[in-house]
Amino acid sequence: MVWQIDESKFVHGRGKHKSVQQRQYELLKKYTDKLKEYVEKISICGPDRNSYSKTDHSATFMRIKTDYMRNDQLLPAYNVQVGVADEYIAVVDVNHYRSDMDCFVPLMERFHSLYGFYPKYPVADEGYGSYNNYIFCEQHGMEKYMKFPMFKKETEDKKYKEDPYRAVNFPVGEDGKMRCPNGKAFVFQYRKNVKGNQYGRQEEIYRCEDCSGCPYARQCKKSEGNRTIRINRELTSMHQEVIENLESIQGALLRMNRSIQAEGTFGIMKNDRWYKRIMRRGIESVRLEVFLVSIGHNLYKYHNKKKRNQEAA
Repeated sequence: MVWQIDESKFVHGRGKHKSVQQRQYELLKKYTDKLKEYVEKISICGPDRNSYSKTDHSATFMRIKTDYMRNDQLLPAYNVQVGVADEYIAVVDVNHYRSDMDCFVPLMERFHSLYGFYPKYPVADEGYGSYNNYIFCEQHGMEKYMKFPMFKKETEDKKYKEDPYRAVNFPVGEDGKMRCPNGKAFVFQYRKNVKGNQYGRQEEIYRCEDCSGCPYARQCKKSEGNRTIRINRELTSMHQEVIENLESIQGALLRMNRSIQAEGTFGIMKNDRWYKRIMRRGIESVRLEVFLVSIGHNLYKYHNKKKRNQEAA
């Protein structure tokens, strides 16, 4: 047994012959130390990310644009989120998530904690449109004005939108079954939970009854056998609602306003004020630093507006 081993009899150094017991003991101890190291690293990293910096455990490695040639590097960084209203920074949040989709809900919760309500029209780019975020908006009385990743293709690429081989474009017959361009029905197989979804989102899996001898097989499918498709009707309807909202007159004005104010705010902070790198370490210290920079930006905006009003008067 391990606790009965006498380590004083172990030999070390050149020319010494280790016993089988000593070699196995040292190998087991090496594995134990490595396992403790892995446990410590996993506890530091947490369940929401897969990397961290040795010099700043709160920072996550992300792809960062470093020069005008868009040569990026994998560097420890934070995801800084800013909510802008009337050219002022209304809310700021700092997270270690790499994806903007995961930062939307924390930013809205911070907004609610500051002002006591949620914004009616949260306008954001395609990095924020996800099933989780849309459900969150429904639950808290917010309209869906965040683009989804395929928004540009859905609205500008007519060939893609009207592609007869896309599953969402398959007609549904009187019997309630989807049919491909060849007239073959798709049979329901099972429902599958979507990984990482917080609201129990499921996809419906359908399979064509017979793809053999299909004249459209080359355009319709890429694999052998009968074609399998995944359908999420709820998410598809959400995407259609987002398209209708953003393509309305109000949506166009909100999008234009967002591009001017939100992107303009980051432009002023990064290029005009040369604030391109966070100086502190630790997420709380980083939040404090970004808060101070945001306060400075708001004071700068207030001073300029007051000066313009005085000159106009």
